[in-house]
Amino acid sequence: MNYLLEANALCKCYHKKAAPALNGLTLQIPGGRIIGLLGPNGSGKTTFIKLINGLLTPTSGTLTINGLTPGPETKAVISYLPERTCLQSSMKVQELIGFFADFYEDFSVETAYGMLASLGISPDARLKTLSKGTREKVQLILVMSRHAQLYILDEPIAGVDPAARDYILKTIISNYNENATILLSTHLITDIENILDDVIFIRNGNVFLYAPAEQIREEKGKSLDAYFREVFTC
Repeated sequence: MNYLLEANALCKCYHKKAAPALNGLTLQIPGGRIIGLLGPNGSGKTTFIKLINGLLTPTSGTLTINGLTPGPETKAVISYLPERTCLQSSMKVQELIGFFADFYEDFSVETAYGMLASLGISPDARLKTLSKGTREKVQLILVMSRHAQLYILDEPIAGVDPAARDYILKTIISNYNENATILLSTHLITDIENILDDVIFIRNGNVFLYAPAEQIREEKGKSLDAYFREVFTC
């Protein structure tokens, strides 16, 4: 099988005297899956995401996307939603759309404006005038309007109300290429577990479990959230 993403003995150390953030992480991720990347704070999720996006370099081990080391070529096939917004708050929504369209060849202006219209968000509005939940939606619209191969979504539903969460999840599952993969990191497991194909549990910088979501529910006889709590409760 040709995997979309492969990590082999991946390690990342920030300080020589500190425990590694990633400690020999090995996994293979195929295309066409929605995968939950789950673990407690300090487990290595954010470090792994930054390595995938080329924002950090590994201390040792290898990481490839479509057989390539993270760099300009892989950024062209990855659509990344960071936990904290990186958008210029003084820009208008339509200016952000133009920026993304200029920067990414796979960006669909039509899709972006269609999602804005469905939410009643004015393209002429400046980002800083919008509520937190609406800003989160705008950022998600920009990310999901790309025809990427790998979508990395870091805490896409944190800090927004339940109605906004429902819209965000609906947007995620209805606007991505079915041959692409979504890697979704969140602490709000109950809200997302019904859309997940697979689950990766990370603990102490390594993979504790990587399995289909339905298999976990059948074998453990409980929800993903309940099993997560069982595994990670000290």
